[in-house]
Amino acid sequence: MLTFNIRGENIEVTDAIRDYVEKRISKLEKYFDNNVEAIAHINLKVYQNKTAKVEVTIPLPYLTLRAEETSPDLYASVDLVTDKLERQIRKYKTKVNRKSREKGYKNLDFAPNATPDDEPKTEGSDLQVVRTKRVSLKPMDNEEAILQMDMLGHDFFIYQDAETNGTSIVYRRNDGRYGLIEANDED
Repeated sequence: MLTFNIRGENIEVTDAIRDYVEKRISKLEKYFDNNVEAIAHINLKVYQNKTAKVEVTIPLPYLTLRAEETSPDLYASVDLVTDKLERQIRKYKTKVNRKSREKGYKNLDFAPNATPDDEPKTEGSDLQVVRTKRVSLKPMDNEEAILQMDMLGHDFFIYQDAETNGTSIVYRRNDGRYGLIEANDED
C-alpha cells in the first residue's frame, strides 16, 4: 500500500491537486505485492515561466522508482510521470521474469535501497561533501546492476557481485556503452 508525502514549491497543494496526484500514482499499486508498504515522495514545483515540474520517488525493498517530468500543465506532468514510472516497472518485471527463468531464481530481491541523510548546512571549500547516501549492497550480476542504474537515472551504480561477493561498480561511458570497476580486496 502506498502512502503519500506531497510537497509543493511555489505552489499550494490544494485538495484537488492532492486527490489527483494520489489517484494517478495509486494506479501503480497493481504492480506491487499486497504486503508492500511504501511511501511515495512527490515534489511539485512551479517556475516563474509557468512550467510545472513533478518529481516522484518510491523506495521499495527491491527497487527504487524515480521519475520527473516538466510541462506547462501540472496535471499533464503528473500524467507523464505516472506513465514513465509504469514503463520502468514493466521493464524491470520483464527483466526479472526472464532472469528468474534463466537462472531458476524463486525470490528475487536485487536492488539496494539508498536512503539520503540530512544534508550538511556548513559553507566552505569546493571539495566539501554536500550530500551523503548510504546503500545496502545486495548480490546481483552486471546486467541487473546496469538495469537498476538505468532505472534510477544515474551514471554509475555500486553493488555486490553475486559470483565473487566483491564490491563492483558499473558506469555509463561517454560513448554510451558500460564500464565495470571491480574492487580488489587484497592488500
